[in-house]
Amino acid sequence: MYFPTDHSKIAHEMTFNFHSDPGHGWLAVKNDLIRELGLSGKISSYSYMKGRTSYLEEDCDAPLFLEAFKAKFGIEPKINDLEPRNGYSPIRAMPRFKMEG
Repeated sequence: MYFPTDHSKIAHEMTFNFHSDPGHGWLAVKNDLIRELGLSGKISSYSYMKGRTSYLEEDCDAPLFLEAFKAKFGIEPKINDLEPRNGYSPIRAMPRFKMEG
């Protein structure tokens, strides 16, 4: 079951982890925030999901999120670039993004 969340009061405190391997990168974003920004139907199948977190593909889905975040909250989100993995990222083995509503 989905309960709407309003991140307005904590947006300035939020930091998003950017994961990468030699071939690609993904921005980790909680699914409730994706829904709040109205992006659930706009994220491509090049992104992945696990549990309550989505890993947004760096070329089109992550920029879409970053733009929507800034438009809603009026600030640039903080991004924590994690140390790149030397080999295959476990993100690639996760289920592809698919979110209802």
